[in-house]
Amino acid sequence: MAQVRPMRADARRNYERLIKEATVAFAEHGEGASLDDIAKRAGVGSGTLYRHFPTRQALLEAVYVDTIEAIAARADELAAELSPGEALVEWLNELSEGMIQIRGLKALLGSAVTDGSSPVLTACGDSVKGAATRLVGAAQREGTLRADVEPIEVLRLAHGVATASELANGQGKYIRRYVSLLTEGLRP
Repeated sequence: MAQVRPMRADARRNYERLIKEATVAFAEHGEGASLDDIAKRAGVGSGTLYRHFPTRQALLEAVYVDTIEAIAARADELAAELSPGEALVEWLNELSEGMIQIRGLKALLGSAVTDGSSPVLTACGDSVKGAATRLVGAAQREGTLRADVEPIEVLRLAHGVATASELANGQGKYIRRYVSLLTEGLRP
């Protein structure tokens, strides 16, 4: 097994500055933010950025992995507080709102639930898919969700809800209405 060498202190500082500045840039400009501008804002060269993050996707993952894990964990919190059907609806509301409020997250989360090309994305996708599987299964056992609905379908529909809400006004104002329309249509 290969040993992972710890980062030098200056490399660690560069990494942390890049994450901090990328978080700000993605919040301001979405996932298309300029990587050169991110490097410049972090006080490093583009080469340093690419050594740490060889692709835009790698940088997005590093910025949002904790957020995606928190979204997945939230499903279990809601399941402990609410009935299965209510927990699923509330989680879909929060998931959809998060995709709009955190610019760049929708594109990454869309990839996370469909793409297995990245180990980090696969882990994030597995977390979100696992959360959806638990909530969907519980709602189906409760009888508040159609038995033929697959968890991945629910995630893709939530992605669509976020997109529809963005098209409506860009602020997520209609998410709760759209999730309500969606979940009513998924009832047995």
